[in-house]
Amino acid sequence: MNSLISAESTWILWAILVSSAALAIVLEQKYKWANKVTGCILALLFMLILSNLNIIPTQSKVYDCVWDYVVPLAVPMLLFHANIKKIWKGSGRMLLIYFISSLGTLIGGFISYIILKGFINNLNDLVPMFVGTYTGGSVNFVAMSTMYNVAGDITSAALVADNLLMALYFFVLASLPVMVFIKKFYKRPYEEKLEKLSESERSNNDTMAAKYWGAKNISLKDIALTVSIAFVIVAISDKLAFLIQGFFSEENALSKIIGGFFGNKYLLITTFTMILSSTFSDKMEKIQGAQEIGTFLIYIFFAVIGSPASISLIIKKSPLLLVFALIIVVFNLIWSLLWGKIFKFTIEEIIIASNANIGGPTTAAAMAVSKGWEDLIVPALLVGTLGYVIGNYYGILTGIILH
Repeated sequence: MNSLISAESTWILWAILVSSAALAIVLEQKYKWANKVTGCILALLFMLILSNLNIIPTQSKVYDCVWDYVVPLAVPMLLFHANIKKIWKGSGRMLLIYFISSLGTLIGGFISYIILKGFINNLNDLVPMFVGTYTGGSVNFVAMSTMYNVAGDITSAALVADNLLMALYFFVLASLPVMVFIKKFYKRPYEEKLEKLSESERSNNDTMAAKYWGAKNISLKDIALTVSIAFVIVAISDKLAFLIQGFFSEENALSKIIGGFFGNKYLLITTFTMILSSTFSDKMEKIQGAQEIGTFLIYIFFAVIGSPASISLIIKKSPLLLVFALIIVVFNLIWSLLWGKIFKFTIEEIIIASNANIGGPTTAAAMAVSKGWEDLIVPALLVGTLGYVIGNYYGILTGIILH
């Protein structure tokens, strides 16, 4: 069924996307209930509702532009203060909990297969796709679907199930830190820091988001430097990624892994920005506005995540695919919370690690940004990018076992 607003209505869709992100930010900073839900989830929900009411399309080139251009530009802006000397310790901790969480995805994939193998046809071809995507993001989903020649209609239904579940899962993750059970059994240093800031420094009824994103002195030069440096970093990274992938283009597993990892645009963007931020830390820290602009772009990205999540398509095509994916995701969360508690990780670290598995580096970093957990942004990007490789390994492993 055609939507009220067509996929070709470029300017209208851009207006809706940007307005959804802006409205989410306004609500988050004005109302306590919205601050608890978080603006990123609100932006996602706005688009989710519009797409499922058939007002906007579930697919459009506008959404692709956000993935292709908006997100890559947001990443370096958010890393302008990413001095590697200050974040090395945090990245090491995140790496451990990320690997623990990824094992939850792998085990969850086999459990889901055992439960539903008599109800879904060719499930052994689908397991590698979902294990791959829930270890490192949608890049692995595409790779595994191509490797096992999954039918186009099944791939489409599976992708919609993935998008819908991912949208709902982000809502759950964002809500965890304020749950009574979590407050009782897990350390929450990042949340408690923000709460103390809110209690001691708020002069009125502002939310924590309003206080955190208070007004700053930003000059035209700051904006110019922020945007231009981001464009240069992305341009160099994109070109270099293309060259590396072309150099390692041989049809063998080792070449694909090397090319896929070192030729990953986000890995290069992160690396170049961290080198720049660490080498010229004094100058980079003086540039104001980079985090604000980058965060707004990330909110637009969260809005896009909600648009492809068509509930009606899942009901028509294969509701069991949603159940299948749900089992994997729920097991990943339970597994991550259990072992995170045993190894004394904070709830924020557990949330970002699980997010990096289920959604990839961009969504994990975006959640860290939206929640105000600055120290976890770079670790989220690093472990999430590593997931592009690990996810393929896990996907191939499950494929070998189940075929």
